[in-house]
Amino acid sequence: MSDFSEEESNVARHYNEAFFDDELARLPQESPVELAVTRRWLRRVAKTADVAAEIGVGGGHYTEFLARLGCGLHLVDVSERLLDAAVEKLRRAGLEDRIASRLHASGARLESLPSGSVDLVLLMGPLYHLRSLAERQRSVQESARILKRGGTLFAAGINRLSYLRDLFRMNPSLVSERVAFHQQYLRDGNLDPEHAPPIGHAHMTTATEFVTLFEGKFEEVVFLGVESFTTPWQKIFSDLPASEAELWLDLVEETGQTPEGLGQSDHFLFVGRKL
Repeated sequence: MSDFSEEESNVARHYNEAFFDDELARLPQESPVELAVTRRWLRRVAKTADVAAEIGVGGGHYTEFLARLGCGLHLVDVSERLLDAAVEKLRRAGLEDRIASRLHASGARLESLPSGSVDLVLLMGPLYHLRSLAERQRSVQESARILKRGGTLFAAGINRLSYLRDLFRMNPSLVSERVAFHQQYLRDGNLDPEHAPPIGHAHMTTATEFVTLFEGKFEEVVFLGVESFTTPWQKIFSDLPASEAELWLDLVEETGQTPEGLGQSDHFLFVGRKL
């Protein structure tokens, strides 16, 4: 990891070790609405034979989805173990030929990918692990650089209030020990393993801060909270009949684009077209 910053190395270690199994399972088991809404938008945008750069492969769920749509894939992650798992997922599905490249790299440093070479970029994790504004801006700039004109960016951020909500739910007595930290957190949105061990080194955002990252580089297609009113009860979604599930997703999408729906969501999704 010599080419990574200290923080990037810490994030890689987090996913290689403590959080590897959780990351593989998180979307289908814990966050099925987030997964379903994002896949809906990928299906609307991605076309067969598109080339996509997935920067932060996570559990490989969007990787396999795009491969099944017929996209070629550049797989990028700071976690070598997650990269290996994504490649193995495609191999088991008979989709290994969709892999255009496998890059052990940061989303803020994509020098090996040529400018204007991809149709689609997914930033579904890096922007909530890059704690420096300059690094987040650089990641967005790199995504814009490698996209063709008119290409599409999918970017995810995490609602800043989600940490406070979970602390209130699970460890409310800690508030007296964290007064100074919470004031700092409300200003900068940065977390660390001491205060938030499940996510480790991370940046939580506000809706306004998040969309500002893309101004001047992307035309907004949609900005929404992907869970909206379902946030605390997403697991219910997995047990619904398909026809009911689709109707609930319609409501999630409609309300997720309102201030109220954004406020209730854990994850923000920005879909934008490169100017």
